[in-house]
Amino acid sequence: MNLWTDPFRGRAVLSDFARLTTIITNTQEHNLKPSELASFLDTLVRRRVKLSLMIWGPPGIGKSSIVAQTASAHKIGFIDLRLSQLAPTDLRGLPVARNGVSRWYPPEFLPRTGEGVLFLDEINLAPPTMQGMAQQLILDRKVGNYVVPPGWYIWAAGNRSEDRAAVFDMPAPLANRFLHVDTQADLDSFKRFALHSGIHEQIVAFVTFRPALLHKFDPQQPAWPSPRSWAMASQLHAIGADIAPAIGAGGAVEFNAFCAVYRDLPDLEQVLEGKGAGLVFPEEPSIRYATVVGLTARAGTPERAYNGFKWLTQVAGVEWAQLCATDLFRLMRTLRKHRRLFALIEADPDMATWLEQFEALTGAA
Repeated sequence: MNLWTDPFRGRAVLSDFARLTTIITNTQEHNLKPSELASFLDTLVRRRVKLSLMIWGPPGIGKSSIVAQTASAHKIGFIDLRLSQLAPTDLRGLPVARNGVSRWYPPEFLPRTGEGVLFLDEINLAPPTMQGMAQQLILDRKVGNYVVPPGWYIWAAGNRSEDRAAVFDMPAPLANRFLHVDTQADLDSFKRFALHSGIHEQIVAFVTFRPALLHKFDPQQPAWPSPRSWAMASQLHAIGADIAPAIGAGGAVEFNAFCAVYRDLPDLEQVLEGKGAGLVFPEEPSIRYATVVGLTARAGTPERAYNGFKWLTQVAGVEWAQLCATDLFRLMRTLRKHRRLFALIEADPDMATWLEQFEALTGAA
């Protein structure tokens, strides 16, 4: 399963190509959320569309991870090739004389058989000579005597010049050989990934409270917030270390101040065990975000998820229950525990009434 996809999305509503077309045409200038990029790649693989693809986007948002997860989800090979670390002869191979004729022996890192994704990551970090060498590989699926096996996809990714990356302009002939999509950091996509991957709940709660700090590039600092650096920060935070080396000093100061509010959280374990009667929903917005994310991150089982969600519908406004439901139901579906959760909710008359009122409210809006 690709961790970036939305597990709520059914696949029976639209045909594969209709879904692919809808994803592209409904996003301005082909700007895709990471979850939409994952769905797009999934459709290309399932329908075996071998068109070469170029993924543009700022550093640290998960482009490489999404490609690798797509290959893993489909149980196909994955080769990450960095052209910037190669010389032209490394890709074309070495000439060897046989019977008076030179033959090019291709390198061992190129695929020979099977299916997979040949991923040319950071392609525009490569100098023009290497990008030129890649043109034939990308369009004709061969270079020298080497031919890409028919089961392999050729995808590439790179940063943009406005990202302050040390990139070269992509030659027009090479650019014209690709499909092009842009992707940006997106909070919902990050939360889907984070809640399933064990990112520390305080990290998830903080970026939910301060979404502007999910990805905030600072050209003056070596460390700055991004989905990738928040994942690293989670590992540091889990061992009690300062997260400033991962996300920078400014973000770390805000995060540490946010963590101080956790002492004012209601007893979430008591809530999740179904003993939350009498506990009140906090007034401070930052503590409210921490409470909602904490209930989701600590749920674990359908029964605990049901207890936390029911308590929230009783003590909080509809917007907070909706925020919790979006993440909680998605997480349960990813864990394949959603059916039991839905059965518990449907069997509760109070919850059924709340859902009817919520549907009427959102429908009227």
